[in-house]
Amino acid sequence: MFIGEYSHSIDPKKRLAVPSKFRGELKSKVVITRGLDKCLFLYPMKAWEALAGKLGTLPVGESGTRSFTRLMLAGAIDVDVDKQGRILIPDYLKEYAGLAKDVVIAGLYNRLEIWDEEKWNEYKKNAEKNTDDIAEQLGKLGVY
Repeated sequence: MFIGEYSHSIDPKKRLAVPSKFRGELKSKVVITRGLDKCLFLYPMKAWEALAGKLGTLPVGESGTRSFTRLMLAGAIDVDVDKQGRILIPDYLKEYAGLAKDVVIAGLYNRLEIWDEEKWNEYKKNAEKNTDDIAEQLGKLGVY
């Protein structure tokens, strides 16, 4: 399970060190794809295969599911985790998420999210303003 948030930097060779706490669960290969809210999603292979399987069964005739499936699957790439626990982020994904140097890696149960540090701080600030509304919506879903 992935939880917590960690500040890291992308090096000049476009490599990002994954927090050591997560490396054992990620193994030697992961999938990175476009995420929501202009971040990147990083999945261990097993979690990615489960998600991709679900996405592959969505109705092709519905434009919303078609768009989401394209966003996730066509934007995905499998990358190796090197011996130092680093991954190489392709340019198209760095551009999508607006990543330059300073990033936040956030653990969200079955995936990691990679955010530009400024965007993450702004997102958190806005989300924190709405915690009551969010909790109420989760309550309606039986989660909270």
